[in-house]
Amino acid sequence: MKHRAFPKFLAAGGVACLLAAASAFFTPNGPSPAVVAAATASVPNYAANGDMLPPTNYREWIYLSSGIGMSYTANPAKMTMFDNVFVNPAAYRSFVATGTWPDKTVLVLEVREAMSKGSINQSGHYQGTNVMGFEVHVKDEARFPGKWAFFDFDAPGANGKLVPQTASCYGCHAAHAAVDTTFVQFYPTLLPIANDKKTLSDEFLKEEAAQPATK
Repeated sequence: MKHRAFPKFLAAGGVACLLAAASAFFTPNGPSPAVVAAATASVPNYAANGDMLPPTNYREWIYLSSGIGMSYTANPAKMTMFDNVFVNPAAYRSFVATGTWPDKTVLVLEVREAMSKGSINQSGHYQGTNVMGFEVHVKDEARFPGKWAFFDFDAPGANGKLVPQTASCYGCHAAHAAVDTTFVQFYPTLLPIANDKKTLSDEFLKEEAAQPATK
């Protein structure tokens, strides 16, 4: 990844991985890198060199959540962004039934600029048309030592580069994720399911127990 931090997949500390305040983005209107092939199915597909093929139909998948201006550090981002998360339908159905993610889960993070002035809008934010960042968190148990991997894309239609397993996002997800190294705590329709199925991680439960009580 381009070592920018985003709110749902990515780690804190300004190291690249999926999810908080963006510091560098691809140029939305610039030329896209060559693509070996597009992945039309909702399962992970890879090029011969190990790059991930872009999930071109991801906006037809299951929408999980949007965050705005999220950051895992005390310093807010210089630019307010929306992050939108989608998951392949088969993985979603499995999660609803079991409270955890099956093999071949593909979570897509799409980042868009938060706009405030346009048309008749006078307050609040809406999403811009340009995709400013694009990343994937994929579960492929036979392919990756830790079962999960992050891929960073220069554009939604370009092939994604594998983020090295030494990147801090892997450790952050292992330490703070609610379910199976994923930040289900930020997915409002899935967190209750994981709670009911008792699949919340011990690490997450300990962090929640340590939070100060709210009125």
